[in-house]
Amino acid sequence: METDIPAVVAEVTAAFERYETALVTNDVATLDALFWRDPRVLRYGATEVLHGWEELAAFRASRPSKGLARTLGRTEIHSFGRDFAVANTTFTREGQARLGRQSQTWVRMPEGWRVVAAHVSWMD
Repeated sequence: METDIPAVVAEVTAAFERYETALVTNDVATLDALFWRDPRVLRYGATEVLHGWEELAAFRASRPSKGLARTLGRTEIHSFGRDFAVANTTFTREGQARLGRQSQTWVRMPEGWRVVAAHVSWMD
């Protein structure tokens, strides 16, 4: 299996950056579009456990739209073959000393790259 194929890493990096922009601007439509629209998708957040696209969409719709800006730290994106990749990053929020961590599993679907699993947590 080929890993870190430059063209694939570039595609996933673009999708990751699109996600990040949507996240900090609260572009709910784009966030919803970038997750796999399936009952098997999941996101474990800092304060929530979401199973299925409908739970994710409901969370996004009710999430506060203020205080979303953040600064990314080390971001690593790796591909495994042409249709599977992982993205991991650290982040901080203004006025907070703790470090956040985010991981995403991306899969190439017929409609494009989609997150099939995600996790966000904080280090105290």
